Amino acid sequence: MKHTVYLGLGSNVGDRIEFLATAIRGIADFPLTVVDDVSDVYSTEPVGEVQQGDFLNVCVSVRTDAEYREFHSMIKELERVIGRTESVRWGPREIDVDLLFFDHVVIHTEELTIPHKEIVNRRFVLQPLADIAPMYIHPQSGKTISELLAAANDAHGIERSGHFTSQLLMLINDSITNPTV
Repeated sequence: MKHTVYLGLGSNVGDRIEFLATAIRGIADFPLTVVDDVSDVYSTEPVGEVQQGDFLNVCVSVRTDAEYREFHSMIKELERVIGRTESVRWGPREIDVDLLFFDHVVIHTEELTIPHKEIVNRRFVLQPLADIAPMYIHPQSGKTISELLAAANDAHGIERSGHFTSQLLMLINDSITNPTV
């Protein structure tokens, strides 16, 4: 597998753990793709002005032979198949899969920005990413994920959930090569 990819996944509608597990299993089923690691699950307060329930968030490390455009298209199709419905910006989501990093490339097109533009401001992404890739260096800032997490001033609540992590791992254990827990 020639590309290393980091993804952020979140859900705050319906059976959140099942949506996350379905997404991770779906990613593992992508052609020439391996899910290497999954972070702990975090319960996080939503960002934005929309009243909604808390999210469950995880990060996933993946290796793939797909190029970034193809991989992004597969993610968007997976979200659609799982049942993601469009809502207002930063609104409730059955599943949200964000392409955080693709190798160390920097890409800015109309449909895609890599690295994800909000990552440095979001503890709900940085904390689970630090579980699986604390020394990964952000290609634009030159800082590690651990350094970005330490400097983050995001005041939204985030809490590691051993209960949800155990549930998720039971649902995806056969889909990953190196579970964190």
